[in-house]
Amino acid sequence: MKKYLDSNNIIFSLSNMNQLVFEVTDACNLKCKYCAYGEMYEDYDLREEKILPVGKAIRLIDYLVDFWNSKKNVSINQRVYISFYGGEPLLNMAFIKEIVDYIENKLQCPNLRFEFSMTTNALLLHKYMDYLHEHSFFLLVSLDGNKENTAYRVDKSGKSSFDRIIGNVDRLKEKYPDYFKERVNFNAVLHKKNSVEEIYLFFKTKYDKIPSIGELNNVGIRKEMREVFNDTYKNSNESLHQAENYEEIERDMFISTGSYRSVTLFLHKYSGFVFKDYTDLLFVPKEQKSLPTGTCIPFSKKMYVTVNGKILPCERIGHQFAFGEITDTEVKLDLEEIAYRYNVYLAKFDKQCRQCKINESCIQCMFNIADLGGKPVCHGYVNEELYRKYVNSQMSFLEKNPESYKRIMEEVIVV
Repeated sequence: MKKYLDSNNIIFSLSNMNQLVFEVTDACNLKCKYCAYGEMYEDYDLREEKILPVGKAIRLIDYLVDFWNSKKNVSINQRVYISFYGGEPLLNMAFIKEIVDYIENKLQCPNLRFEFSMTTNALLLHKYMDYLHEHSFFLLVSLDGNKENTAYRVDKSGKSSFDRIIGNVDRLKEKYPDYFKERVNFNAVLHKKNSVEEIYLFFKTKYDKIPSIGELNNVGIRKEMREVFNDTYKNSNESLHQAENYEEIERDMFISTGSYRSVTLFLHKYSGFVFKDYTDLLFVPKEQKSLPTGTCIPFSKKMYVTVNGKILPCERIGHQFAFGEITDTEVKLDLEEIAYRYNVYLAKFDKQCRQCKINESCIQCMFNIADLGGKPVCHGYVNEELYRKYVNSQMSFLEKNPESYKRIMEEVIVV
């Protein structure tokens, strides 16, 4: 079997990882109809209103400190984000306070700077906004636009959450305007009750913010719910281009839109006109080794810990793909075994990826491809004909938006 990764790659990733995400509870005070832990999906652990024990979280932090303080860490003064996720994380505020206190007052890790972030539905924001402001949390508030757009975000009794969320967000903005401007942003889910245009206009008009807009997760759907999913789903690119002033919206949202993300990857990977420094102009760059698919090296970007103590590379991956766990006595993370499992999975795509014309800019995570344990097929495969269409579409976009080239070169970093 071909060896794409070994334990040294994972050690380097752990040593330089810049985000640790805790699912602090699987309980939630909302029952959103499209929730990735709801009735449409099946690739997650049973929701039992559990909380993640503080001891397990601290055990993992102490485990990671050995990597962060090692010579493999080449990121002196790098920011590491400690992130809180759910469920609704504010339902387990005691956990959050203990972890923040441990990081700020007890952790011995002088080479790194720690920041805190949270994704929240904001229903309990009025109770804890002073604390969040005091500790400079980055907040990502989940809201799908105006009241009609947010119709799927209901509480356990089926009542709309919109007025309560907006009331709390407005209170935060009024009390801490500078904090709100610098550290509060919004995340919206696109579905049949809203559109990219409606979401954009709501947040731009009310808060002067550009929201992050995501499509419904299309992985792990129950077979009997496929029709419901299809009825609820909406494609973000199609929705954007249905807007009357879509070009203006697209320019303002910039890299948050599919068109700008696509042309950015094209310029960096295929144009031959992107140089990181002056030496790149003098020497022919070495051919870089790339992995099949666009899957991240495990823990190179983040680590996600479920409420049950399972360890995954990120929160977008089904819980059945856990690569370790935190027990009551230890952190179980076999780096050799993780590398082996990755190599087995990646080998399944080797031939497809070598023949694919956009393999250098692939964004397809293998964990989101069906039948990964069997004979998976990547439906993002691009042949010669499709590649020509891809190049033409990127060049056409640049021709229509000549200012985009300069902006991408100056404002976007591709890693």
